[in-house]
Amino acid sequence: MNTTALPGRTEVAIVGGGPTGLALAATLASAGVDFVVLDRLAEGANTSRAAVVHARTLEVLDELGASQQLIARGVRVTRFAVRDGARRLLTVPFDQLPTPHPYTLMVPQYETESVLLDRLRALGGDVHRPYEVASVVQDEGGVTLTMTTGETLRAAYAVGADGMHSTVREAAGIGFTGNAYAESFVLADVVMDWTPGPSEVSLTFGTAGLTVVAPLPGAHYRVVATVDDAPATPDLAIVQQLLDERAPGQAKVTSLAWSSRFRVHHRVADHYRAGRLLLAGDAAHVHSPAGGQGMNTGIQDGYALGRAFVTGQLEGYEAQRRPVAQRVVAFTHRMTRVATTGNAMARGARNIALPLLGHTVMPKKLATELAELNYR
Repeated sequence: MNTTALPGRTEVAIVGGGPTGLALAATLASAGVDFVVLDRLAEGANTSRAAVVHARTLEVLDELGASQQLIARGVRVTRFAVRDGARRLLTVPFDQLPTPHPYTLMVPQYETESVLLDRLRALGGDVHRPYEVASVVQDEGGVTLTMTTGETLRAAYAVGADGMHSTVREAAGIGFTGNAYAESFVLADVVMDWTPGPSEVSLTFGTAGLTVVAPLPGAHYRVVATVDDAPATPDLAIVQQLLDERAPGQAKVTSLAWSSRFRVHHRVADHYRAGRLLLAGDAAHVHSPAGGQGMNTGIQDGYALGRAFVTGQLEGYEAQRRPVAQRVVAFTHRMTRVATTGNAMARGARNIALPLLGHTVMPKKLATELAELNYR
């Protein structure tokens, strides 16, 4: 825990020390721009949460000098398989993409945060913990952030990298347009015998819901599944039951490392800037975990915003990044709805069309979209 006293003022106050805030901070640190990162947690999260790092994000981490350390901690996967139960409908290949990183890296989010924090410290920065921001007030000359402890920080700008319930976004009066999915999501990291094996990410469609199984380091697998109403802490039996229903005969779960439930929204902030207040990451956009793009889009936001501060081109940040979020939210929403349709005719048409599309340019286009290489 870093209990270093807050300075009186800084150029950029970053609220939130997750991957988005850390990417922004590292970008500013590498250019010598003064900043302070504030996080309300006494320590960084040690649970897995996001687990996918796509090619474009690895390119950004190349720029920040952090990619090789992260790659060494992860598992490289070169294809996603789309299934209906045990039947393969489509393979999405990543190994032919025009990038130095023609694969998807599977690595727990705490490892990504650890690597970014190590890089930030190597650049002379750090995260101030635990500091919870109670209020954010801007005026013509800057922004005053007041902590729950009563301490204050004066900054030229404040960035909300503080998640879906962003204090900075609320202070800016920026709307967060969209809706919540009716379903909840089960998330679990398990050890299991999985017939498709650790060389691919499996997206299994079905009327009961969307199920994603992805390999993780240490012979673990990440399971993400939509359900009507998930228990607060799903146990091994529930995970096994879900896999038996949705991928019959494919999985034998032997141990459960960690599990949780969450609900997902699909929302985009109406603006990314209001005067001296700016937004990035989940404070600016949230969406379905299908495709694993949430943390990736946030890290890329942080890097783009950092470059905008460095180059003095803040006015272009929203125009650059908000359309990306709109596209990602729309794409993942369509994918979730196609995956979970209960309409028998629509499901039949989908299951006929996808294998046919596998012989066209569609799989490569999907890989490019998921890898976010269109957003360079």
